[in-house]
Order: sequence, then structure tokens, then C-alpha cells
Amino acid sequence: MASEEFSDVEKQPHNGDSADAFERCPVEEVALVVPETDDTTLPVMTFRAWFLGLASCVLLIFLNTFFSYRTQPLLISPVLMQIAALPLGRFLARILPTREFEVAGFKFSFNPGPFNIKEHVIITIFANCGVGIGGGGDALSTGAITVMKAFYKQNLSFLCGLLIVLTTQILGYGWAGMFRKYLVDPVEMWWPSNVAQVSLFRALHEREEKSNGMTRIKFFVLALVASFLYYALPGYLFTVLTFFSWVCWLWPNSVTAQQVGSAYHGLGVGAFSFDWAGISAYHGSPLVTPWTSIVNIGGGFILFIYVIVPLCYWKFNSFDARTFPIFSSQLFRSNGKKYEYWNVLTPQLELNVAAYDDYGKLYLSPLFVLSIAFGFARFTAILVHVALFHGRDIFRQSKSAMSNTKFDVHAKLMKSYKSVPEWWFIILLVGSIAVSLMMSFLWKDDVQLPWWGMLFAFGLAWLVTLPIGVIQATTNQQPGYDIIAQFMIGYVLPGKPIANLLFKMYGRISSVHALSFLSDLKLGQYMKIPPRCMYVAQLVGTVVSATVNLAVAWWMLEGINNICDLDVLGPDSPWTCPKYQVTFDASVIWGLIGPRRLFGPGGQYRNLVWLFLIGAVLPVPVWALSKVFPDKKWIPLINIPVILYGFAGMPPATPTNIASWLITGMVFNYFVFNYHKRWWQKYNYVLSAALDAGTAFMGVLLFFALQNQKIKVTWWGTEMDHCPLATCPTEPGIVVKGCPVFT
Repeated sequence: MASEEFSDVEKQPHNGDSADAFERCPVEEVALVVPETDDTTLPVMTFRAWFLGLASCVLLIFLNTFFSYRTQPLLISPVLMQIAALPLGRFLARILPTREFEVAGFKFSFNPGPFNIKEHVIITIFANCGVGIGGGGDALSTGAITVMKAFYKQNLSFLCGLLIVLTTQILGYGWAGMFRKYLVDPVEMWWPSNVAQVSLFRALHEREEKSNGMTRIKFFVLALVASFLYYALPGYLFTVLTFFSWVCWLWPNSVTAQQVGSAYHGLGVGAFSFDWAGISAYHGSPLVTPWTSIVNIGGGFILFIYVIVPLCYWKFNSFDARTFPIFSSQLFRSNGKKYEYWNVLTPQLELNVAAYDDYGKLYLSPLFVLSIAFGFARFTAILVHVALFHGRDIFRQSKSAMSNTKFDVHAKLMKSYKSVPEWWFIILLVGSIAVSLMMSFLWKDDVQLPWWGMLFAFGLAWLVTLPIGVIQATTNQQPGYDIIAQFMIGYVLPGKPIANLLFKMYGRISSVHALSFLSDLKLGQYMKIPPRCMYVAQLVGTVVSATVNLAVAWWMLEGINNICDLDVLGPDSPWTCPKYQVTFDASVIWGLIGPRRLFGPGGQYRNLVWLFLIGAVLPVPVWALSKVFPDKKWIPLINIPVILYGFAGMPPATPTNIASWLITGMVFNYFVFNYHKRWWQKYNYVLSAALDAGTAFMGVLLFFALQNQKIKVTWWGTEMDHCPLATCPTEPGIVVKGCPVFT
């Protein structure tokens, strides 16, 4: 195999050393895919990289913000720009002048030579700033702003909104700088999703011998075309393939059967998704997730969906479960009707306690409330698990004993470049904190969050970014703590939904951005990008994406009448904002009503707070067994936080999303990995990228060519779910339109 960029260093290894002189990465997936050489002469921050990088960032953040408000939201992956950048970069390398210019003693050229892989990586870093992680930069940055303006009808100023978005993201960049020595440098922190990107970069840039079978670039193109063509079926012509709920067809008049078999509103037993977008929607691509993580998530999922939820619903009727649908994100009254939150809201957007006492308590569907409860356990399990299994290493590194840290060949090759001083990140961190505190005084009525609430949020983000980062860097899963963040401030500041939203942004979303930045830093290490180039690209990309993000959101919120208002627009409108509806519902639960009324003394869900203690205890026996039986290498692979992550995000994720993800991951990362390792090594990550790209390309084409023109295909195969009774309650006497009344 010969590479355009790596061929010279493969013949003459970097600094006169061979890769064997360094310690190879012990993570097999990394050792198989990531190149162990570097060429320090390749230009990185070229005009081509700046031009294509900024264009990619602006285009992606515009499209993702636009699509996030749609009734059928679409997340456009940066893999699109990663692919498009190669022909565009080579085109610029052919047409730009090669003459060298000199300005103030500084020499530069618009065209320093052939378009190279390091320029390509920098462009992708810019593009990543236009997407974010786990749902997209659009939803993370403007979710609170959208809820404040579209749902609560606040008269928020653009400047205040811009400062909220900017400070949240730059705060995350500051956290990333603080934790990079724990989450980027150590060899064990390998960030599995990055290996897929490295594989795609190599497939696009390296020349392969045809005698070794189909080249990776040819395989990528074929898989992309197949994925592109196929997505026309689940994306438009035959949408029932997104969730295939065949159980409901056998028992069309049975509420229980449809509760069990519905992929949208039930437990999804027997259902499966034949849509890559549905499979990868909430946990990312299963092809890039380690097998041990899949096993842990699968164990938690099976226990939760097939044991705990059925027992609570059919056996014990816990929390009056049968009064409500078994699975729904809606809010309910005690009689099963929809909870009208406006009846308990004051003009100052605070809780009217007297009206609440008169109107009645708020209730949740059983799967929803159990998912929240196990979120309590997941939070404490994360802290205890990381303290037990990684605490000694973290403490040792905290004492600046970094010389004893175990480095692999990739970290050692990076020593050829100047590092980024810690104070560069500290300045950004302190500056964003100062501006955030200023907002709590200048716009205190708009943000509702006092200065001490801001400091509380900063402390929470600092506390949890490291342990969650350890889990994501080793398992490719990011256990969230949105529930805990909103639970905490809801207890301290009850009845203030806007304060709850802002606390979540600073205490949780800043951490999400930090983990996204850290993942990119590891990608930079794998691809040998100079750290200072990474710093500049990430910082500029962050500022640009935040500004464009809010500008597009503001334009849509001001320009589209009644955007996100389902009651006014109706379900057929393209602007119902399902992403932000979930954010709004959470602000009602944790901010307006508050956890004290739901989970405190006298609350209908008060006993569920014991899961905080249970979550803290669960990792202890696993750790103890790993010490008693050190020869049993499988024991430390039992990861309690990841097990508890098996049912995170439901709703809006459905059990069928997770089950389909688990089965797909098992096929590729167990059977193919163990029995066809050569194929897995060469094609697995390339296939993952091709599926992402083909699906996204067709999704964009379908939207602009057909859906945006309101051209619809209506037949049996385009009905999303053939389980109309799955949302019905089964408690005797409860009357819901379209449902049978049980006696």
C-alpha cells in the first residue's frame, strides 16, 4: 500500500526511528487503522484549508439549523464535507496561482503544492464545528433560545442570545483545554468514532494495489451509491421500512399487542428498522462502537424494556401507569388528559402555585418516568465507576507526573510540534465565565438565573466532564446528565423554567461541546496535525458556527408565523419543531413544576430518588470482583454507567431504535470482527462513513426536490406506524379519543 502523503515517511521513518521503536497502540482497532508515520513538511493552514473549511462550517450550520425546526428533522453529517473537500481541494490546487507572495516579511502562497491529507483534516475540523455531537450543534446551542422565544414568547434581544450561545461553546473549549492531558494524551483514551474518520481519510487519499482485492475508495463509492439509492425507500417511497412493526398487523384490534409491538409508541418487540437513519439516530453508528460497549448497552436495554417496564405497567401498575400510554413524551393529568401548562404559568413565566394546586399534579408515561429515574442512577454510577477504575491514574496525572504516562507512537510523534500553552485555554475559560456572570446582572429578568446559579452550573460542568469523557473516550458512548442538571437547579430555583434552561446550557451543554472538542483533538493526534493549528481552527470555527447558528435561528423564529406552535399550525405543518418540543417539555417538568413537587416528599414519584444511592453502589461489587479475581479480564469490562445508558434518551428515542442498533453492532463488531477480520480492518469504518454519506445525500435531495414542494406519496407503505391503539391507556374508566374504554 502506498500513500500520496505517507509514502516518503514509510520508506524513511520519522526522525530516523521506525514505528517499532515506539510502543504501538495496544487498542487493536487503532493499531489496525491509524497510520504510525508522519510527514512534518506538509503544509496545514493553507488558503485552501481556510476557504473550504469556513465554507463547510457555514454551510453545515445553516442547513442543520434550518432542518432542526422541521417536522421531519435531518442532521447532515460532516462526512459530506469530508468527502466533498477532496475534489474541491484538488480543483483549487490546479487553478490557484503558485507564485509566492511576501507581505511585511511574511511569505505565503495560495497554492503551496498538491492538496494533502492534513489540509483535508483541518477542513473537517471546521466542518465538525458546524455540526457538534449527539444531535447537532444547532440543537445544542439554540435549543434554549428557541424555547424562550417560540414557546414562552419572550422578548429576548439578539445580543443576549448571541452571548448565551457564544459563552456556552467557548466555555466548553476552556474545559477541553483543561482536560486534554487526561482525555487525549493517554493511550487508553482512543475515542472510537475517530477511527472511522481516519479510515475514510486513508480511503480517500491512499493508493492501493488492486491485487489485494477491491480498493477502499472503490468500496466506499459503491456503498455510498447503494446507500443513496436505497434511502429513497425508507426516506420517501416506503417509509414503513423505518420501523417494521409486524406484530400490530397480526392483532389489529388488541391494545396490549400493539403496546408490545409498536415501534413508535410501544416496546417494539419484534420490530426492526431497515433505515440506517433510524439505526444510527441516537447512539451513532453501531459499526464504530466497541463490542464490549454493545454488550453492556444490550444488557441494560433487555433488563429495562423486557423486564422492568412490563412489570411496572402490567403487574404492579406503578404510579398509575395504566392510566397513560406505555410510551409517550407528552405530559398528562391524573385523568389521562393532556396537561395544559399555560393554566399554571404567570405573565412573568413563573409557576402560579395557587393555580397549580387547583389544576392538579403533572404525570408522565411509565417508560418516560422510569427512564428519568434510571438517569438518576446513571449519574452517580458514572462518578463512582470512574473514581474506582480510573481514579488512581487521574490522581497521578493531576500531580503532574505526566512523564510516567503511557504514550503510544501517535503521542510521541506529536512531540515534534509546539504544544498549546495551558493559559491560552484558561483565558477563554475565564473570559466566558466573566461574560456569563455579566449577563445574570444585565438581563436578569430574561435569563432568571442569578450569578450564583451560573457558578453552580460551571462547577457541575467541571465536575462531570472528566468522568463522562473517560467513558466516551473508551466506549464511544456519552452518558448524559441533562436530567440531573435540571433536577438540581429545579430544586434550588423551583418555578423558574427559563433559569432551568440556562442552567442546563451552562452546566450540561458546555460539557457536550467540550467532549466534541476533545474528540477532535484526538483526531488531530491520530492524523498528526500541529496542536496550534488545531487550536486556531477549532476556535475560529466555534465563533463562526455560533454566530451563523443564532442568525439562522433568529431569522426563522422572526420570519415564520407561529413556528413550533403545534396547536395553531396543526400536525401537517412542516414547522412543528419536535426537537425543541422535548426541550420545552423538560423545562416544564424540571423548571416550571419542579422536582420537589414530583420527586420530593408527597410527590407521586418520591421513591424513585433512591436510584441515586443504587447507582452509586452498583459499580462497587464489579470493582471488588476485578480486584479479587485479577486474572478474569472480562470483569472490568462490565461497565455499569454504559449498562444504564442502554435505555437513555427514551423518549424521543424508541426501543426499536436501540434494538436495531444493538443487532447491527453485534453483526459487524462481533461476527465480522472475529471471523472476517481482514474484511473488517479494511472496510468496516469505510462502510460506516458511506452509509452516513449516502443517506444524508438522498435525504437532502428528497427534501428539496419533493418534500419541500409538498409532493407526497400516500399508500399503505407510507403510513409510519400501523399501531393506532398503542397510545391507548388500559385503566378502566379512562376515556381517550380513538381508544376503547376498559371496564
